[in-house]
Amino acid sequence: MTVLSIIRDCLDALLHPSARSDALMRARHRAFMAPRLLGSLGAFAAFPVYLALRGAPSAVEVAAFAWLIAPILLSWFLSRTGRYEGAHVLSSLALAGLIMAVAGSTGGIESFAAVWLVVVPLEAALSASRRVAAFASLLALSCAGLLILLTQLGWLPPADISAADRGVLMACGVVSATLYAAGLAFGAESLARTSVALLSREEERYRLLARNMSDVISRHQRNGAVQFISPAAEAMLGVPVAQLLGHGLFDRVHVGDRPAYLTALSDAARGEARSVEFRLRREADGSERGQVDFLWVQMRCRPRDRDLGQNPNGDVTREADVVAVMRDVTDHKLSEQALEQARSAAEAADAAKTRFLATMSHELRTPLNAIIGFSEMIAQEQTLMLGAAQRREYAQLINDSGQHLLSVVNGILDMSKMESGNFEIASEPFAPRASLLHCCNLLALKARENGVDLITDAPHHLPVMTGDPRAFKQIVLNLVANAIKFTERGGQVSVSAAVTGSQLMLRISDTGVGIAPDDLKRIGAPFFQAGRTYQRRHEGTGLGLSIVKSLVALHLGELAVQSSLGEGTAVTVRLPLVYTPPQVKAAESKIATLTPVLRQELQGQELQDQAHDQSQDQPALVKKSA
Repeated sequence: MTVLSIIRDCLDALLHPSARSDALMRARHRAFMAPRLLGSLGAFAAFPVYLALRGAPSAVEVAAFAWLIAPILLSWFLSRTGRYEGAHVLSSLALAGLIMAVAGSTGGIESFAAVWLVVVPLEAALSASRRVAAFASLLALSCAGLLILLTQLGWLPPADISAADRGVLMACGVVSATLYAAGLAFGAESLARTSVALLSREEERYRLLARNMSDVISRHQRNGAVQFISPAAEAMLGVPVAQLLGHGLFDRVHVGDRPAYLTALSDAARGEARSVEFRLRREADGSERGQVDFLWVQMRCRPRDRDLGQNPNGDVTREADVVAVMRDVTDHKLSEQALEQARSAAEAADAAKTRFLATMSHELRTPLNAIIGFSEMIAQEQTLMLGAAQRREYAQLINDSGQHLLSVVNGILDMSKMESGNFEIASEPFAPRASLLHCCNLLALKARENGVDLITDAPHHLPVMTGDPRAFKQIVLNLVANAIKFTERGGQVSVSAAVTGSQLMLRISDTGVGIAPDDLKRIGAPFFQAGRTYQRRHEGTGLGLSIVKSLVALHLGELAVQSSLGEGTAVTVRLPLVYTPPQVKAAESKIATLTPVLRQELQGQELQDQAHDQSQDQPALVKKSA
């Protein structure tokens, strides 16, 4: 092993730099140089023995031995240039020239050296080049034909060799050619084994990468059919790889994303690298039958040319495959959607702020202008010579404007308390029918001024309910006032109350302008008003329904709004007849869970007390019997 290692190190030192980085090419260069160097050195070592046995050599023998320096020159050529095919061509020429020289002086085609022509194409086969093998075969056939021709024409000198020597030389020629061919065979087998080992190692490396990469690597035809897909697809999609071959992967692409998927593959097959995002159906573990689960993947594909061989015209036929790399980007997509929702929410908040400022500027400026204007007129009553009636009128207008400002500020403060969770419900028993009629009576004058019929249906048998009476009145006032405000002259507003189970149901319906479907989704949001701000014909801050919604939620009730544009609106409120605060409910549920334990403890305590009483009475009974 040490001698072989030394020989290998010496051969590696002679290799051309271009062959040192490729293991297979390094083995081929080593296989080319080793037998030639060793053969030439062996021939030179055997030359003195040949002289001792043969005597003085002839000119042909000297030329033959001198020709053995050619392999050393070929090894030097390969070591300096790295041209592997060129070195094999020169080796074939050198070997054929040596055979022709020896055969020409020893009998032509009948010479013992002529059998070596068979070795010429065999040696060229180690080049792994079809062109070199074809050249060596033609060269050997040409040399054989030339020897036959020269022998038949008698242009070769007669061989001065006896029949016995001729037989010995023929045997030596056949044996040496066979041994050399055997060496070539072992060299070819060694190269093949090295090639298979390198290929297996390379395949194992790529198999390791394909199995452990989270990204999915696939190869597609132009029509999208999958020819190969890495095992990572099984972990990504939850199905065996065999089910994704052909059009199995295409069948899992979301229907809306299939055109983009096929377009990207088609563009890549034409030579353009493409990147596309689409959805793939995934078989999630533990999912119910019929449940559809999609994930977002990003696919980057590029072309890959594959040779199919030569057509009858001699042109190389190529087919464009597509190599694609798919990556799961579901989390990235969800982040993008979350960012988009956050951006939309921020834009909606900004729009709500703009609407709020536009609304509040009108709601605050109008009464303030009235207060300032009429107060200045009262301050200048002597100059303006105002009468008592005018002063009372101006004072009433100032009071009305102040009350309006107070209602606006109270609405904002109430809404702020509800959103911060500081609004407290003062629960107490009250009669809902009386509160309902009182609210409707307060708004009856406003309804008559607007030309709206206000109809109230409050049955006498409505039971007493427990809740916040002030909040109940605010709910009714806001809903009825809104219905009157948005109902055109000649319309109708109906207010009804009924008991359903353990709930009181209030229904306020009108025949007003109604609400558009897009606006209906946002009804109840703070400062939101249906329709654009500059198109509004009614005053208000947009807090009324939002306050109602919050008060109903605080009472653990339900609010439902049904409306059609131009046909009217119906608001249904369901409130529990007995309001129980959340903290009381939690305490009751906790007590309910502890009741069996407490009952057992009380029963045990009662038994102990009875036993104690019996023990106390027993001495008296004994004394009495005595």
